[in-house]
Amino acid sequence: MNNYETVFILTPVLSDDQVKDAVKGYAKILKDSGAKIVNEENWGLKKLAYQIGHKSTGFYCLIEFDADGGAIAKLETEYKRDERIMRFMTISLDKHAVKYNEKRRKGAFKKKKKTEEAAAK
Repeated sequence: MNNYETVFILTPVLSDDQVKDAVKGYAKILKDSGAKIVNEENWGLKKLAYQIGHKSTGFYCLIEFDADGGAIAKLETEYKRDERIMRFMTISLDKHAVKYNEKRRKGAFKKKKKTEEAAAK
């Protein structure tokens, strides 16, 4: 089993509940394919770098998982069939990216608040 992460952009006309349902649906597709979900993140509504279908914003979502290659093909087929998906990208993670993601989840790269910086001085 290899480490992967997939990022997809959902259309901005969806409600928060619809976005959560979509993420749960894709996580279920992965689980049904034998994948193990490592992390799920909802990055929220963000401005796009360029318009896609006359839309300038979209809901960004990330799922990090361990799976074999067959699960990727099934997931991406479902992405292509779903009209709520504006864009998607699935990448394979090497050992360095996996370590980086673990550190990021633990908060190693978060900025310190001003009050913490003042107390440190």
